[in-house]
Amino acid sequence: MRLTEMVFPAGTPVDGYGPGFFRIGGAVIRGAALVLPAGAGPWAAMDPAPFVAAATAIDVVFVGTGAETRPLPPAFRAALEAAGIGVEFMSSPAAARSYNVCLAEGRRVAAALMPVG
Repeated sequence: MRLTEMVFPAGTPVDGYGPGFFRIGGAVIRGAALVLPAGAGPWAAMDPAPFVAAATAIDVVFVGTGAETRPLPPAFRAALEAAGIGVEFMSSPAAARSYNVCLAEGRRVAAALMPVG
């Protein structure tokens, strides 16, 4: 089997995760993390403001709800949708993978990730 390494023409990939942290673009972020076109950093969980502020640069946010898929607070989802941003929620591992695949395809994406474990 031939494996092809993913190439990210722009943006910051999610490199990995573990109990209570994410490695994004080579940096470790403890707790909840966000990844925007401008970079990555800690995230005040379920705060839509950073994504709404970047609405002109993103089309969809992949929201990771932790180890398991959980419903999003209605106000969080409503704020993103009102700004014209699509919202996809799933477990954090699935959200990180989906974000990376779309980022490698050159899509305008962001990620909001709750820690696993």
